[in-house]
This record gives sequence, C-alpha cells and structure tokens, in this order.
Amino acid sequence: MSVSPGSQPDRSSQTLESHLINPEQWLVVGRIVAPQGLRGEVRIYPESEFPERFLEPGQRWILRPQGQQPESMELKQGRFLANKGLYVVEFAEIHHREAAEALRGAQMLVSVDDRPPLAPGEFHYLDLMGLTVVDQTTQEVIGTVVNLLTAGHDLLEVRRSPTFIPPGSPANDQEDQAADPPAPEPAPVPKPSGRRKAQKKAKAIAKAAAKPKVAPNLLIPFVESIVPVVDLANGRIEITPPPGLLGL
Repeated sequence: MSVSPGSQPDRSSQTLESHLINPEQWLVVGRIVAPQGLRGEVRIYPESEFPERFLEPGQRWILRPQGQQPESMELKQGRFLANKGLYVVEFAEIHHREAAEALRGAQMLVSVDDRPPLAPGEFHYLDLMGLTVVDQTTQEVIGTVVNLLTAGHDLLEVRRSPTFIPPGSPANDQEDQAADPPAPEPAPVPKPSGRRKAQKKAKAIAKAAAKPKVAPNLLIPFVESIVPVVDLANGRIEITPPPGLLGL
C-alpha cells in the first residue's frame, strides 16, 4: 500500500489565488518566479514531482496574478536547473522579457483529471485528505487525515477527534476523580501587599498551566499492516495500531 507518484507530485501547499476557480477542478503544480534571459523564458518553482509537467511540449494553463480564470498557453520546451531546483520553460505566446516579467507570480495549473492511473494498492494524495480514521477493532473515531508526510516511508498525519482518548491517558480516570468532591479551599490569610502580589501571580501561572493543551497530530505509517482498509467510497480509513502508536 502506498501513495502513488501520481498523487504526491501535485499535492501543492499553494491555494488557488482566484475565488472564482473551483479548487476541486484544478491543481497548482508550479509558480512562475522570474523571467529567464531576454527571449521570454520563465523560471518555474515546481509543486509537482512529474518533470513532464515542465518539459514535454503541449497545452498548459496559467493563472496570472490577480487573474480571474486560467488561460491556455503552449509550452514549447523546458529544461531543469539542478543547482536551483527550478525549471526554465518557454511558452509560444511569450516572446520577450517584458512579457515574461508580467507572468511573475503566476500559477501553473492542471486539471484534477490529469492524473496518472493507479496501480493496485496505490492512492492519490488528494483522495486521502479528509478521510475519517477509525480503529478497526473498537470502531472508535481516531481523527481525520490532514496531510501526508514522507520520511523514508509515507506517514498519514491525523488530526485527533475531540472525543478520542488515547490509551493510557489520565483522562480515562477523570470520571472517578470527578466523583470525589474537591476539598474546600482554606480561608485566605491577609499578607503584606508584596507577598499578596506574588501569590496572585503564582496562582495565575498555575491556572494557565492547568488549562488543557491541544494534543499534537498523530503520525500513522501508511502500510497495509497498520492501515488494512482504505474505503474511499465511504470516506474512511480503518487502522490496526500497534501498542503505543496512539499514546500520548
């Protein structure tokens, strides 16, 4: 089980800069960052691991800064600058540096349908986002997939559900603790103003420390032994977490 090379490449962190464009129809695969030379070539910072997006001739879609809709352009040729991590691209419609400068900040888009086919057990990155993660044994909702990280192998980043209590959490004992009424606080004893001020500050610090902290997101290895079920039709993932994976 894995995320296909066709899913990760176009998983841009950029958002479409026009509210008139449906983000469910377009993906950002690159951003034009500067002109290159005097003949109208542009430098593109890639948000895709598919080099053919920037090298193979053909139709491309460009959303200019403050543009309302993407416009079609014909990519003539491209090359990769390994020392810069950028592509240099020539469009048929851009003939000089001034026209290339006008594209600075523009986004290169592709249709969401322009994705390669998947092999068995592979999934597109975007299809995994927002899926509900459920413990297969208990059917308890763990959280929601919010990102995919690559660190030697794919990791699902899962935002915890507010109702999820990790195994071994002190929160499991809250009900028992709540049954015991709190001991009455001792009557305040008047103290010199300086000590009273220090005491008030100490109480404020203690109160802030007692506030519940937001638990960090979970990282779940995206391997079949831990994630045996990916049910795209029903928007859920079932996991069989080993001991300690979901702990604090």
